Amino acid sequence: MPLHPARIVCLTEEPTEVLYRIGEEARIVGISGFTTRPPRARREKPKVSAFTSAKIDRILDLKPDLVIGFSDIQADIARELIRAGVEVWISNHRSVEGILGYTLRLGAMVGALERAQALVDEMQTAIERARAAAARLPHAPRVYFEEWDEPPISGIQWVCELIRIAGGVDIFPERADCALAKDRILADPDEVIRRAPELILGSWCGKKFLPQRVCARPGWDAIPAVRRGALHEIKSAVILQPGPAAVLDGLPQLTRLIAAAAG
Repeated sequence: MPLHPARIVCLTEEPTEVLYRIGEEARIVGISGFTTRPPRARREKPKVSAFTSAKIDRILDLKPDLVIGFSDIQADIARELIRAGVEVWISNHRSVEGILGYTLRLGAMVGALERAQALVDEMQTAIERARAAAARLPHAPRVYFEEWDEPPISGIQWVCELIRIAGGVDIFPERADCALAKDRILADPDEVIRRAPELILGSWCGKKFLPQRVCARPGWDAIPAVRRGALHEIKSAVILQPGPAAVLDGLPQLTRLIAAAAG
């Protein structure tokens, strides 16, 4: 048996992204159908899973020595694979610090800790750059980030943290402690009106953000962001995956949009 896993199936995008970034993509034998980063992964690797479902027989045919997934949502997939004798690692990191730690752990598992550390260093540099830009803002604008629209869901932890790093004030900080999406549903969407965000960001997982639909919600024309037209999309593949893209690509977008709202 090899010292490090040689045949890895990635059930979500972030392990695929990390392994490609640290030059260990040859170990990947299967990926999630939702993978977009890097684009060439979709051309090079067979797609064997969605997020809540997977082609178990196809995965077993690939003879993986490690399957990597994310969160309790993939618990049923993990259970089936474990029962079939496959080694499974389900991560459950939810914070920016968790993204850094996850990268190091995955790098260590494939014997590429130094390259993983270099990737972490790159992310930490991006974080410090964003903090320096935030320190120069005239004020910290209030930000509403919506990860789903029907029903409205807000407050995913690493996005809340990235908003703060970029100089914004997340209007629902209390929701960052809720790991499950069902616990972040806005029972009263009028609370967004009362908290008066100056910037609205949408990342509707898997579908296009429609600012005009948000502006048409009853009473939302009173929100400063709506009056100013400060509604923008950040693609879910960039910000809603707890991997390097959120820091290296999502954070610079947040920095730019928050700076514009503060100006």
